Amino acid sequence: MPIDAAKALAAEPRTGEIAWTRKDVLLYHLGLGAGTPATDPGELRYTLESRLHVLPSFATVAGSGSPGVISGLSMPGVDVDLARVLHGGQSLTLHRPIPVEGAATATGRIAAVHDKGKAAVLVMRTEVADEQGPLWTNDAQIFVRGEGGWGGDRGPATRLAPPGGPPDRTVERTVREDQALLYRLSGDWNPLHADPDFAKRAGFDRPILHGLCTYGMTLKAVVDTLLDGDPSRVRSYATRFAGVVVPGETLRIRMWRPDGGTVRVEVGAADRDDAPVLADTVVTHT
Repeated sequence: MPIDAAKALAAEPRTGEIAWTRKDVLLYHLGLGAGTPATDPGELRYTLESRLHVLPSFATVAGSGSPGVISGLSMPGVDVDLARVLHGGQSLTLHRPIPVEGAATATGRIAAVHDKGKAAVLVMRTEVADEQGPLWTNDAQIFVRGEGGWGGDRGPATRLAPPGGPPDRTVERTVREDQALLYRLSGDWNPLHADPDFAKRAGFDRPILHGLCTYGMTLKAVVDTLLDGDPSRVRSYATRFAGVVVPGETLRIRMWRPDGGTVRVEVGAADRDDAPVLADTVVTHT
């Protein structure tokens, strides 16, 4: 079969050197919609180099040399049709705040292969460290349709029980018409997010927003609303991608605080009766 789980798990990790500057961080933040209003002190934390803090989700784009999903899909033991691949979820663990500028070593490997029956799930792990030690660990959960059913481990359950009661806070964030065009400058050049003809061939009426852009927008909303605008308080952030977003739509972000160190989040498309966009979303913090 195209996925040999034992071979994939035994494959040597791939290592690359990455680097980023404050310009990369500023561009990433602008791609998430930061800077509105432009003179708001809270927004200047993301848009002015003299006050700059790094939103932790920057880890998903930091350094063009980082081993990524496409690299992982070419690992030994993995031979799949990219048309069957879906980015199912993303989780991030911060070991310390991300510096405004830096250089680090990124090591990528397939950490797990799960058999979901109709699909296989690859967990692609990237661990990043600089000369001072570990910085972050990123896990991308990749669904490969039609590649399950070999009798392997199903893996842990990822669906969470719905949050109880009404949300503690609800905010809305409108996606600009040009937001996907700006976000892609941080390194995701997939034409699905820019080329109308390509999007139609993929089954969409128009280009869609990057899932990781929604991921970053949501974390920014949590930080700004519940964490006093301090990105360094974030310790981990995980989500399941449940639906697409079209530029121009509005995200409705609902937040619950079940305890002092956790935020549960659900994100829907307000223009489409809260059609789910991000689900099973958890931010842990200090």
